[in-house]
Amino acid sequence: MADLRALRKKFIDLYGGTEVDITVFHAPGRVNLIGEHTDYNGGYVFPAALTFGTTLLLRANEDRQVRFASTNFESRGSRPLEDMIYRQEDDWMNYPKGIIALLQKKGQGLQSGYDLLFHGEIPNGAGLSSSASIEVVTAYGLLQAEGHPIDRVEIALLSQQAENEYMGVNCGIMDQFAVANGREDHAILLMCDTLDYRHVPFLSGSYKLVIGNTNKRRGLVDSAYNERRSQCEQAVKDLQVRFPDLALLGQLSLEQFEANKDVITDETVRRRAQHVVEEIDRVLRSIDVLQANDLEAFGKLMIGSHESLRDLYEVTCRELDVMVEEALKVPGVLGSRMTGAGFGGCTVSLVHEDSIDRFREEVGRVYTEKTGLKADFYVCSIGDGVNEVK
Repeated sequence: MADLRALRKKFIDLYGGTEVDITVFHAPGRVNLIGEHTDYNGGYVFPAALTFGTTLLLRANEDRQVRFASTNFESRGSRPLEDMIYRQEDDWMNYPKGIIALLQKKGQGLQSGYDLLFHGEIPNGAGLSSSASIEVVTAYGLLQAEGHPIDRVEIALLSQQAENEYMGVNCGIMDQFAVANGREDHAILLMCDTLDYRHVPFLSGSYKLVIGNTNKRRGLVDSAYNERRSQCEQAVKDLQVRFPDLALLGQLSLEQFEANKDVITDETVRRRAQHVVEEIDRVLRSIDVLQANDLEAFGKLMIGSHESLRDLYEVTCRELDVMVEEALKVPGVLGSRMTGAGFGGCTVSLVHEDSIDRFREEVGRVYTEKTGLKADFYVCSIGDGVNEVK
């Protein structure tokens, strides 16, 4: 958790006044434990909130200006309440501005100006949802400050809308949902289509989640993402010969798919569909094994997920594959897989706490030898969603 005393001092250095009226909020980052490329196919995902994220200090002011500052970026700014339009030069400030603009649109506009200070602990570009964390903490903090009711699902939807319409990023709901609705020591079984969800205990005991950042710049994500989506849509069209009402691959059971996959004539399209249907099945099996407190079985499902993303969906890359292969050579590692869109980004591994130093040293060394890149590792626990910090 951030050093609140230092942050309060920084706030007063920036904006003057005293500590009396400053309120503090925190929203986590998130990691998806299993269930990759299932969301847009009407399947389940299984994300969890992390214990580190974005802290927001805020205080109302008298002059109807919203002032933005961050400990992570040099750029700062001030905008009148009436002027929350997107400007490229406003850089990171566009994330909170997008939230304020949408609150205004929804009739929950701010009654006063605010001084805002953000402090982010999520490494930028690591694929742990730093943007969702900023959006959700802004929405929660301002709604609370203005005395509006708090609905975490609505906050997630508002934050996704800000990302889609204001920032122009066509993301799904998973990131914002996990950040808003996380619960300590629980992952979230979420159906992205319907937003049906439940918290599933994730009691990892002496095992920790270790996120490995490949630091590989993602090149192909958008074009490959669009291609995978259209291949999945093609698989649905082919399968409609036998299932006329089928709209999404997630509506098929594994047994139904196995018995009818012969109608998908293109082999690549069939492999894509197979990944999706099997991955959804892995998510559901994860719930069973976690409820039986069988972490070893969960680790095997993580490995199966990575292999499927590598061989059937083809969204890994050499860097991700090397990091997973080396992780699985370390004693005390139950499972490892890529997490996120792929072609770079991060892996998530389940590592015994006694093996973490060895994991960092060995995986880091061999990864650099084989790829020429330096990896970063973050040891995580599962934390709560957005909240006021008392």
